[in-house]
Amino acid sequence: MPAFHSFVIFAEMRTGSNLLEANLNALPGVTSHGEVFNRYILGKKDRSDLFGITLEERDRDPRRLLHRLRAETPGLAGFRFFHDHDLRILDDVLPDPACAKIILTRNPLESYVSWKIAQATDQWKLTNPKRLKTARVRFDVPEFVQHLRDIQAFQLLLTHSLQTTGQTAFYLDYEDLGSIEVMNGLTAFLGVEARLKTLDDTLKKQNPGALEDKLENPEAIAEAIAAVDVFNLGRTPSFEPRRAAGVPNVLASDAGLLFFPIRSGPEVPIRDWFMRLGDVTEGFEQKSLRHWKRKHPGHRSFTVLRHPLLRAHAAFRHKIVAGEAQDLRRILINGFLAELQPPGEPFATVEAERAAFLTFLTYCRLAVAGQAGARVDPGLASQTALTQGFASFQPLDLLLREDSLAEGLASLAAEARLSAPAVTPDPAGAALLSIWDETLEAAAAEAYARDYMGFGFSRWRK
Repeated sequence: MPAFHSFVIFAEMRTGSNLLEANLNALPGVTSHGEVFNRYILGKKDRSDLFGITLEERDRDPRRLLHRLRAETPGLAGFRFFHDHDLRILDDVLPDPACAKIILTRNPLESYVSWKIAQATDQWKLTNPKRLKTARVRFDVPEFVQHLRDIQAFQLLLTHSLQTTGQTAFYLDYEDLGSIEVMNGLTAFLGVEARLKTLDDTLKKQNPGALEDKLENPEAIAEAIAAVDVFNLGRTPSFEPRRAAGVPNVLASDAGLLFFPIRSGPEVPIRDWFMRLGDVTEGFEQKSLRHWKRKHPGHRSFTVLRHPLLRAHAAFRHKIVAGEAQDLRRILINGFLAELQPPGEPFATVEAERAAFLTFLTYCRLAVAGQAGARVDPGLASQTALTQGFASFQPLDLLLREDSLAEGLASLAAEARLSAPAVTPDPAGAALLSIWDETLEAAAAEAYARDYMGFGFSRWRK
């Protein structure tokens, strides 16, 4: 059993986190301090400081409070964390295997309706059933759908972090809170010797009864369910590996601009453009990039999309023709019978280069589909996967297009109140034009179908 120095309860409003916390606090040597990183309160309502740290001081440096909470709490210290709390603290919590993760969930329909009733009655906890306040509330379909998306996005973030760091969490459903066996299973997970003999009964269920009886418009539930893709059927199946955020490759200009480069895209012209704006910083980690963002209020982040066929050809020229990816060259020669010149030497004919590039596109199709059996080079990955990886750190402000790059960068510079330097043309298009034909166009569309559909790309040569 791992030795934990602390724990965090990942939950949402109206999921039973107060009851879970009450039961944990009944254990000797276990203390959960509430919603410590809620943006509006300091663990509990009307608390002015915690461990000598005020709300304002916590907002300036949340890590200081986390460290003090762990150091000054006897035994095992923890707190509750919801998706809209201060996300900065996750950099310290999620990667730490000594911080136990408890994930509490509830049927989102029930939690949403309970939340609406609590808003209407201003009753967020109930200890005396005689004081129960009731209300029939209106079910807001767009609000519920957004509520569900927010929760799902946060759950995906937690899952991805646990997977990539080799950790596990203790999962609880709202209904599990009534089982002393499950609760004592949680104490065993935490490595606590004590066991609960009875469950806390001070908090009462606030909204018993059928869901429909709590609503002014119960028919809206059917509309909400229709609006939600319950089984994820609307998603195009994709077995492409998820991509990391690529933070070490980010370029930051002191002018307040952040460029997230897409490999095999027009990186050189943009790096040149950045250098002419002033000092450039790179080699970030997530913590240092967040620090940079805090020091540059008003910053703007962007990336540049390149046509998939042109991008694939740029990758082919650098990795295969120039020989930057020797392992990939061997795969193409041995596994796909590609006829390649020695690295750095040009092809004898246009037809020979076209045939080799067509073989490369076949490999790209298999790699993007997760069928190549090897790590997918970021220069070959779909731009959809790469931009989704960027968003796992922070959604970007802008997606610019290479075919209108000068206008896009000029607009970006104007927004940052800068004089935009000229953009150096990239010669990649001329190299592709010399070998282009319809078979290449069709092969690229098949290999990068997600990019064509998602970003609306049409043919490269019209």
